[in-house]
Amino acid sequence: MSTSTLSYAASAAAPPQAPDSSRREHVGFERVGFWRAPFAAVTFREIGHVLVSLPVAIAGFSFAVAAVALGAGLLVTVLGLPVLAAALAAARGLGAAERRRARTGLGLDVAGPAPLDVPRDKGRWAGVRARIADGAGWRALLFQLVMFPWRVLSFTLSVTFLVTGWVVALFPTYSWVFHHYVGWPGYRLYDFTSGGERHQYYITSPAQVLAVGLVGAVLVLLTPKLIRALTGVDRAAVRSLLG
Repeated sequence: MSTSTLSYAASAAAPPQAPDSSRREHVGFERVGFWRAPFAAVTFREIGHVLVSLPVAIAGFSFAVAAVALGAGLLVTVLGLPVLAAALAAARGLGAAERRRARTGLGLDVAGPAPLDVPRDKGRWAGVRARIADGAGWRALLFQLVMFPWRVLSFTLSVTFLVTGWVVALFPTYSWVFHHYVGWPGYRLYDFTSGGERHQYYITSPAQVLAVGLVGAVLVLLTPKLIRALTGVDRAAVRSLLG
């Protein structure tokens, strides 16, 4: 038996290699360390993805609810099925847009579903039936419905941690403003009267100011981890529902 025959037999017997998920996962994205993460470009791309996802989710959710409600309401007529078929075709388009956004903002490259085989020689209703039976279209429509509440939560948490972290971390640079321009001895945490007794607390000493800045620095360092965890749900949803 020749060497080429042996090589062919060995390659045929070897199990097929699984696709390298790490190559699909990162599209020009680099892993950054804990200390660099708050200033890394990949972090800002993920933040941008989260911020843009809210208006996109509002539009997608509104479309999905309106399309399903209109199609279901018209099922008593001949218009119901064509409306649902058109909605599923549009949902596929929205899914393709979401995959492009995931590639750009999250570094996730997911192949789209196979093109739908719509028979063109069996009449218009055959095409409508093919659209109604399109599993990829239904999954794309489901994506718009289930991701809306999650993206509202992601937007809220990301903006809260991002703004709070930097505002608190930079507190030592502007703490003097309250003494010079507001008339407070320092930053006022609370000042109220209860039962005839006044309760107040101000951040005045350098040690207190430094401690506040350190708390903000911790929040700044943890924010990229939080955003990566939040966008991890987006990655999972894109893989499972839009791939």
